Amino acid sequence: MATKDYYETLGVPKSATADEIKKAYRRLARKHHPDAGGSEERFKEVGAAYEVLSDPAKRREYDQYGAYFGGNVPPGGGGPGPGAGWPGGMPGGGQGYSSTVDLGDLGDIFGSMFSGGAGGGIGGQRRSTAQRGRDLTYEVSLTFEEALSGLSTKVDVQRTEDCPTCHGTGAAPGTSPVTCPVCKGTGHTAQGQGLFSVSRTCPRCGGAGTIVENPCTTCRGKGKVVKVKPVTVQIPAGVTDGGKIRFKGKGEPGVGGGPSGDLYVVTRIKPHPYFTRDGADVIIELPVSIAEAALGAQLEVPTPDGRVKLKVAPGTQDGKVYKLPGKGAPRLKGSGKGDLRVRVRVVVPSELNAEQKELLKRFASSRGEADHLRSHFSND
Repeated sequence: MATKDYYETLGVPKSATADEIKKAYRRLARKHHPDAGGSEERFKEVGAAYEVLSDPAKRREYDQYGAYFGGNVPPGGGGPGPGAGWPGGMPGGGQGYSSTVDLGDLGDIFGSMFSGGAGGGIGGQRRSTAQRGRDLTYEVSLTFEEALSGLSTKVDVQRTEDCPTCHGTGAAPGTSPVTCPVCKGTGHTAQGQGLFSVSRTCPRCGGAGTIVENPCTTCRGKGKVVKVKPVTVQIPAGVTDGGKIRFKGKGEPGVGGGPSGDLYVVTRIKPHPYFTRDGADVIIELPVSIAEAALGAQLEVPTPDGRVKLKVAPGTQDGKVYKLPGKGAPRLKGSGKGDLRVRVRVVVPSELNAEQKELLKRFASSRGEADHLRSHFSND
């Protein structure tokens, strides 16, 4: 009986690379695995094809003998004999081809589908119980000045840590956890037989492989306690409102030897009486009188580093922005500082005495302001 075309079984050309063959096998194995509702016969065919085509030596022999690979004799005799090219004959005594596949590949493919949690896997392989600790997020309130200068501060972080009484074992002092009688210490139980055996987390020990018969009174057998611990963090100069800073390894401790999680600090900046931020730029609104805007003036302007002189040009209009380079906030990325943006706000007096009103009327009349300002509405 002729061997099936393994390339056709995997749906790849004869020129397929090892990576293409592996990808095709993984796709078909997922599709036809019995535990995923597929066909057992088709799954075995896919496994048989992959075992040959994934092995360079077996693939060369298969390409050489084609349909009569593995001891199949062509009509009328001839061709390679049983087990030809195989030291010691074909797997299974030369009675056709074995459909056993590498459990490592299957565990890779179906681990997440059938594991059922920590300790799961295919074919009785136990997974590592090491887990990374959880990330933690806390907010820190800063003044405007603190955000610009940066500071070192303490954050009270609530973390789950090993119990100081039992040192994380969960067992009372003088005792130790015992091997789980259900899984015999493996942390998982198997369902099914042979190739299609699927392991799941042990329901008795939860994958730990041990159980606590005499629980620690401090942690009640959990091995963990919640503690509030102050953590010193360095807030860099120039942080913005809502910015997030990562402190590696300052989060929850890992489990089973896993690494600690990270601590994220979110900065919240209190409003300032007259400064606002736009990234590294600081913005301030400068009130000026009508006379100052019209005639020009030299005024003092507050900056994060102190007061400076600003020359307001004659005829400055409301909303005009002057930039003072390097007078803003420190840049988080890069060097130097942003700019101070001074936005002019012309203040119109709301109350005038008789003399002031008369002076403004005479001024307006001398300039013909009313007609001049509305001249663009006239029709040609």
